[in-house]
Amino acid sequence: MMIQIAVLGYGTVGSGVVEVLNTNKDIIAKKAGEEISVKYVLDLRDFPGDPIQEKVVHDFEVILNDPEIRVVAEVMGGVEPAFTFSKKALMAGKSVCTSNKELVARHGTELLEIAKEHHVNYLFEASCGGGIPIIRPLHSSLTGDEIDEITGILNGTTNYILTKMIQEGSEFDQVLKEAQQKGYAERNPEADVEGYDACRKIAILSSIAFGKQVNFEDVYTEGITKITVSDIKYAKAMERCIKLLASSKRVGEDVYAMVSPVLVGKEDPLFSVNGVFNAIFVHGNMLGDAMFYGSGAGKLPTASAVVGDIVDEVKNGSTDVMASWSSEKLNLTDVKKARKQFFVRVQGDVQKDLDEVKRIFGAVEPIVIEDMAGEFGFVTEEMTEADFEAKSEESGKVISRIRIRHAE
Repeated sequence: MMIQIAVLGYGTVGSGVVEVLNTNKDIIAKKAGEEISVKYVLDLRDFPGDPIQEKVVHDFEVILNDPEIRVVAEVMGGVEPAFTFSKKALMAGKSVCTSNKELVARHGTELLEIAKEHHVNYLFEASCGGGIPIIRPLHSSLTGDEIDEITGILNGTTNYILTKMIQEGSEFDQVLKEAQQKGYAERNPEADVEGYDACRKIAILSSIAFGKQVNFEDVYTEGITKITVSDIKYAKAMERCIKLLASSKRVGEDVYAMVSPVLVGKEDPLFSVNGVFNAIFVHGNMLGDAMFYGSGAGKLPTASAVVGDIVDEVKNGSTDVMASWSSEKLNLTDVKKARKQFFVRVQGDVQKDLDEVKRIFGAVEPIVIEDMAGEFGFVTEEMTEADFEAKSEESGKVISRIRIRHAE
């Protein structure tokens, strides 16, 4: 028997999904128990000369009204019309899977509830970490655990840019241009470099881990656009490197979520995750530490995760394979209360200004880089974000600050 599916969107990921299904046809049929065939591809464009053209439709209703279509893979991106199409497909009794983190972060709870009501599935493994399996382990393998931390490098573009800045000593703007030329960064890179993409992903992962809806708008987010070659020189002097980390952490009754550049030491497993790779570190009360690592972006890794969901939906039919989180909102604690150590750069001369810095920030050891006159750096003791802000204001000489991660 042949299972017919539809793919919404024939861009990078959509064409990848079709390629994976064709290339690995036999092994996929074995795993799914049935052969999977793409009957329709929905796109606004035509693709003359591409064998896919005979399957291209421009009207979603064709797919919606075809009883043969059991699974719809939504790889269009954006919130609309992806949300409307996904909702209609689920209500028509078709399972849906997606790589669309923006949609899952905004409407995931609602779509999961609709799927449950109509005895179909809504799966989104490819929405976080590209080809890295993380959603399934979080919801099925680790259900006996109380997860108290998820921290990850969740964006390949920013990790590539920071890696290049470290290796080549180049400034952000220059590396961004190169990344755009190579296709690692979008023409409009804002979602990546300002941290919004990582923010949506950590909101989804936190919702699964903590069982309640985490709104991405509530997650404190800072990107990498202000990181300079000078920051990287200090990081090297301290034998650390700078990563954009997305993190959510339970401390007692509080849950903090944040995206920001962080200094990571050599002993940390995230230290050596370079280039477009992603890694997600999970800590559970029974599990201890686990790390998931792999290609976080790119056509085929992401498409491979989408196809994994398609297979799951074909195999399980009306069985609910995705435990949804509660629609009750998880109230995140104000990050100003979170305790951290900070690496700080200040204007001034060590001989003249160190005493004043110590008066404000406590017993700190200066870090001096020879070719950087008129400033020095230091690492603070642990303090709350609010305390740091107050001390920074009192000093009036802070150039920049980067948080420090401690691998427990």
